[in-house]
Amino acid sequence: MRLKQLLTICAILAISIAVPAPARAQAPQAAAPAVPGLTLTSPAFEDGSLIPPKFTQSVTDFVSPKLQWINVPPNTVSFVLIVHDPDVALDKKIGDVLHWMAFNIPGTASGLPEGVPANAQLADGTIQAKNRRGAIGYLGPGAPAVGPYHHYTFELFALDTKLSLGADATRADVLAAIDGHILGKGVLVGRFHK
Repeated sequence: MRLKQLLTICAILAISIAVPAPARAQAPQAAAPAVPGLTLTSPAFEDGSLIPPKFTQSVTDFVSPKLQWINVPPNTVSFVLIVHDPDVALDKKIGDVLHWMAFNIPGTASGLPEGVPANAQLADGTIQAKNRRGAIGYLGPGAPAVGPYHHYTFELFALDTKLSLGADATRADVLAAIDGHILGKGVLVGRFHK
């Protein structure tokens, strides 16, 4: 009888070693808390909505809209702001229209005020470059009344460095300089036509 019990135990052990045990259900690991990305907003208009006339070429004394941002990535040293109209391609051969470009905005900043002056360098060290018309600072949207609304894209880049560029920098210069230094990006789109 003992031999029979011993053989049964050995058989059970042999089977348990040869056949893998069913996978045990594991409680899912708690996911890392979601970290919202850099968020760019304006109290002047909501993302995807119409840009009010005072910020456009509908008026002769247009001003830049107030911009705000939150969820700044850690270690941000500076910001770059590029505003462009991707719906336009001059002669269908070159890129879209640049309406505003500012860089070396301090990493401690949480926005830009309405009506940023058209100076090449602001008191806080921000540098503004030339827009499509060759003027320093903001150029309001000016899409013609004929055709669809254009989508004016405000792109804010958080960087781990300051750029060693001046107000004569082109968009290509800035994009090359930020390559490898982007910590986060926020986008705000406003629509407009006259």
